[in-house]
Amino acid sequence: MSSRSDAVTASVPTPRRAWAALTVLLLPVLLIAVDNTILAFALPSIAQEFRPSATTQLWIVDVYSLVLATLLIAMGSLGDRIGRRRLLMIGAAGFAVVSAVAAFAPSAGALVAARAVLGFFGAMLMPSTLSLIRNIFADANARRLAIAIWASFFTAGSALGPIVGGALLEHFHWGAVFLVAVPILLPLLILAPRLVPESRDPNPGPLDPISVVLSLTTMLPLVWAVKTGAHDGLSWPIAAALSLTAVSALVFVRRQNRSATPMLDIKLFGYAPFASSVLANFLSIVGLIGFIFFISQHLQLVLGLSPLAAGLMTLPGAVLSMIAGISVVRFVRWFAPHTLTIVGLVLVSVGFWMILLFRHDLTVAAVVVSFIVLELGVGISQTITNDTIVSSVPADKSGAASGVSETAYELGAVVGTATLGTIFTAFYRNNVDVPGGLTAAQSADAGESIGGAVSVAAQLPPAQGEGLLASARVAFDSGIAPTATIAGTLVLVAAVAVAWAFRKRNTQGDDADRPVAAPTPPVASRPGRGATALSKQSSRAARRPRTPRPDRPRPVGSPAER
Repeated sequence: MSSRSDAVTASVPTPRRAWAALTVLLLPVLLIAVDNTILAFALPSIAQEFRPSATTQLWIVDVYSLVLATLLIAMGSLGDRIGRRRLLMIGAAGFAVVSAVAAFAPSAGALVAARAVLGFFGAMLMPSTLSLIRNIFADANARRLAIAIWASFFTAGSALGPIVGGALLEHFHWGAVFLVAVPILLPLLILAPRLVPESRDPNPGPLDPISVVLSLTTMLPLVWAVKTGAHDGLSWPIAAALSLTAVSALVFVRRQNRSATPMLDIKLFGYAPFASSVLANFLSIVGLIGFIFFISQHLQLVLGLSPLAAGLMTLPGAVLSMIAGISVVRFVRWFAPHTLTIVGLVLVSVGFWMILLFRHDLTVAAVVVSFIVLELGVGISQTITNDTIVSSVPADKSGAASGVSETAYELGAVVGTATLGTIFTAFYRNNVDVPGGLTAAQSADAGESIGGAVSVAAQLPPAQGEGLLASARVAFDSGIAPTATIAGTLVLVAAVAVAWAFRKRNTQGDDADRPVAAPTPPVASRPGRGATALSKQSSRAARRPRTPRPDRPRPVGSPAER
């Protein structure tokens, strides 16, 4: 028998097995988070060995996120069809093998190619983990706690990346930062088939290659245009890429709306809590990544900390973010989820305003305290928003929704680095005072970035070098006020959007803009007793009608299930 009920029942493990499965699913989350930050510390060693051009160095860093962000939605939908655990296993095996290849890349071009393939396999990992959690934990409270732990490991990985990278590079070749993936993913490949139940959409409909191509031609030009435009400014190729994105997105939306089994249910974006949660994730990550872009350089190049010491300064915020994300699950008993989301977003914004307040004397202590407040807000808000996103769809369709959540994160990282990083660079270039008597190359390097100024200063007489460094530090910090203001405002916009979304839902009714909920199939605890248990449960439900709390996200059905 292959009914919908059987498909769902088979995917619900016992509580002990569910938490064991979560432990396995945390491994790829930790890896992806570490991988996002560890490469930046290896780049100087890579540049010293291969002598790549500045453009090639950017591609070494950017090509991974370019491919990853492009494929997340398509891979999430693919997991719904072929099985999320199967997709996770393919991604883990491929990521481990290609990581080993990247560690011994013979040239910069080979490393760029390996990073692109890593992005391809990485896109299989993240949507699979979140959608599997959605299917494993049927109870809303347990699922929310599981998602909080999932998000906390992402935060932990982001904090561990600089520390692990700094420690490895002090003792080993730069390739060691890629080999980290192998010991993390091997336990996953061994344990996942035993502990993680397979889940898929039992009625996925045929694979739509045209929709897949349209999703790629929407995302790839968009991410490329944002990254390239940040460095090179507006140009005809960038305008053409954005035009292709707009046309492809329009055709993609029309095709999904007309399909009985869409790759992505576009009508979900008409459900205000889902849309506002995606927006909140996107804008908070824009601000957070832009903040990290500034802080990592301020701690090292302005305050003079080593890479390892700078990484350790972010650790208190990361630890407290993990604690806040897990603890907020208990507060959902007393406060509406959207209220907690708004509190978290306001804390993120306060972290940025604190940076603005301390901008004239931004010491290590000021940075650490501001980062703690900001990370507390991220831990609170993203636990709730991620749960809202995956709870807004039935379990069968959770892969595509998870892809949307991860795409919001990756796009936020791209846009945060590109826009806020560009603002910092512009203020630096306009305010740095490059001394005379330098070669043309030295003047260009010192006027381009604070990193270039530090390198040039090391080649100059002490007095002249100190003068250049002093000017470069002041010029770099001149970008604090505008970027902190922009980041703080963006997060406040997200908080307002969440408040508006839930006010709209409460005003119009809980289901005013929500797709019709799919019926939840009964799960019999023992053979032969399912009918009796269901009958008793129905009788009790008839005597005690429950009115669901309007602010709590509930699984909903796709348009095809109406």
